Amino acid sequence: MFAWFQRLLPQKGDFFGMFEAHAAMLVAAAEALKQLADDGGSTEKCLKTIQDREHVADDVIRDVLTSVRKTFLTPFDRGAITALIGAMDDAIDEMLAAARAIDLYEVQQLRPEMKDIVTIISEAARVTNEAIPLLRNVSKNGAELHKLTERLVRLEGRADDIHAAGLKRSFREIAKQDSLQFAVTREILRHLERVTDAFEDVANQIDGIVIDHA
Repeated sequence: MFAWFQRLLPQKGDFFGMFEAHAAMLVAAAEALKQLADDGGSTEKCLKTIQDREHVADDVIRDVLTSVRKTFLTPFDRGAITALIGAMDDAIDEMLAAARAIDLYEVQQLRPEMKDIVTIISEAARVTNEAIPLLRNVSKNGAELHKLTERLVRLEGRADDIHAAGLKRSFREIAKQDSLQFAVTREILRHLERVTDAFEDVANQIDGIVIDHA
């Protein structure tokens, strides 16, 4: 009898579940990127895996944005929800962009600095995956969340240093002899470094939530 009325009541979206689902895709995509970085890894297979995970992540972010519009009571400010899931999505988008560049330019062996940043990306994804479930109880987990976001910021700083060193070394070694190869190296390094930038943004968004709700 009252089904029509119940449909009008505000629904509570499972934002935590959606955040965690997206974080799981970050880990899976980062692991595939790590496999791609290994010498002799199948670029085609790894790229397909990252594409598949990115598509799932796209579905998740659409669900989040739809739920934000339809949900009357959200666990955090709507802007905080969309900013956090947006930063997470930027990370997986840049992973896909890096993998596509590696595939497009048929790079068979990544330079050492690229591999080092990929390792950092994998760690950052795992740290994010560890942090996201703690948002279910920010007041209890605020201190632990802050420790994890500090790790993400430190990882981004390390990636910045490696990125700069990698550009400098590749300029010295290959720029004069092969300007095209240098341009390829610079583009791939740029995409990889942007992944870590996105993870730092994730850290900043989480810190903002902790400040507002812990």
